[in-house]
Amino acid sequence: MQVKDLLDATQLGIRLLTSDTDALGRTLRWTYTTDLPDPSRYIAGGELVITGLVWHRTPADSEMFVQAVAESGASALAAGEGLLGHIPPDLIDACERHGLPLLAVPETVSFGEVTEFLVGRVTGDRIASLNTSLVRQRQLLTAIADGRALDELALHTSRETGMACLIFTATGRRLVAEVSAFSDADVDMLTHAALSSERLPTTTTLSDGGVYSIFGIGPSLVQRTTRWFLAVAGDMTAFPPAISDAFGQLAAIAALDRARREEGRLVRREIADQAVALIEADSTGPEALTRLRQAGVDPDRSLIVVRVAHSGRIDLREMLRTVLSDTLTSFGGGCVGCSTHGDIVAVVNTDDPNFTHTLRTRLSRLGSGIGHSRLLVGVSSEATGITIDGALRSARHALEVSRQGSSPVTVTAGAQLTSAVSMLSALPDDVRRSFVEHVLAPLLDYDRRTDAGLTDTLREFLATGGSWNRTAESLHVHLNTVRYRIKRVEELLGRDLNSTSDRLDVYLALQSIPRSSATGAA
Repeated sequence: MQVKDLLDATQLGIRLLTSDTDALGRTLRWTYTTDLPDPSRYIAGGELVITGLVWHRTPADSEMFVQAVAESGASALAAGEGLLGHIPPDLIDACERHGLPLLAVPETVSFGEVTEFLVGRVTGDRIASLNTSLVRQRQLLTAIADGRALDELALHTSRETGMACLIFTATGRRLVAEVSAFSDADVDMLTHAALSSERLPTTTTLSDGGVYSIFGIGPSLVQRTTRWFLAVAGDMTAFPPAISDAFGQLAAIAALDRARREEGRLVRREIADQAVALIEADSTGPEALTRLRQAGVDPDRSLIVVRVAHSGRIDLREMLRTVLSDTLTSFGGGCVGCSTHGDIVAVVNTDDPNFTHTLRTRLSRLGSGIGHSRLLVGVSSEATGITIDGALRSARHALEVSRQGSSPVTVTAGAQLTSAVSMLSALPDDVRRSFVEHVLAPLLDYDRRTDAGLTDTLREFLATGGSWNRTAESLHVHLNTVRYRIKRVEELLGRDLNSTSDRLDVYLALQSIPRSSATGAA
């Protein structure tokens, strides 16, 4: 009930003595009767404090009493006229200063009557609120059982309360159908507030001046970068109980929906992991293509490979898998699995020219929630199942290029890489292996047999632009040793490293094999 309800109860004859009529809308949650000079320790907040003024001796007593009551969060003060026959002016003045509504209780009305009236109304309100809550909860659960989508329920709640709302993920993917009122800039601000605030719920102000309250959906222990959030127009501290209850139930239903979707994702996870392992081992094999289809990707259609890593944090692979799966949902999902290289690999069917832009926009929003670490992303150019091995290598090379950036989230697309190394990385594995075999086979075979380290010397020599002195310093060997080794390399390969074409062939071949494999298998 509210303060004004006491004034409307004519049988009580209660009068308002202070001038702030806006305070009549304050909610009264319970009542507390006292004559202690400082009752603050017994006030929880929202009460109607009733006093017989036994404590009143001087104007200073009024100031101390009212300050204690107001700072404790009481909604209003009711003073009885029975003891003094009137309400002291200094008490009225103190209540005006502290913004505390002051009510006068006639000497003919007992405090018990006031308490009985308030408790009855509050209890009735609570029962009515509980019944309304149960009815709404049954409606929401019935709607879910009947197959109604979460966005429909959110829209229904928004219309019922008259307050706009948005359910969104940490990447800013909007889970409500009618969200035209929220621009990308609005979503950027909402996700930033949701991920960076010290605690939830929190509030933020959008560019148009609108205030939104943001609540977490589901268990608070879940990593924020994988959570869902509910934004509601307005300041949560001013929400009436009915509004808070309505959106609280919507959040609970959304948490159930999120858990249901997560269960479905867990079922598909093993298939996705197997598909990624198989296409990395032999992308053109029938088993790999079959498993890829089972994971939801058609290898005969246009596809893109995405690789995601968290710098120095292999323990966050499940977080990466979740946020990447969430981002790709708008493109029909795809296969998202763990790679043997420690990163997350996604294969998705799409020919959307804005794919990389959308991916970059959404993943960049996670920057507010990953602290001082970095999220690294590599995106291949379009491919098909026949050339997926090239797409895998292209995405991996783009991921390595992302490591050279400095922003919290760096997304590099294969289409951005125009070097010869990048183009070579996009070739099918069998073509690339044939090129390496043709150029480097005698050298790699010699190093395998003798462990002479000629390949490492060649790498360093080319990395220093053919400088004998810098190569010797880098390898901590004598200058003549470098000259001997490079001469031996030229003899084994039948190449002249002073020739631009020969040096380019050798350089590209070296870049096509992992450094750790240089003295292993070709």
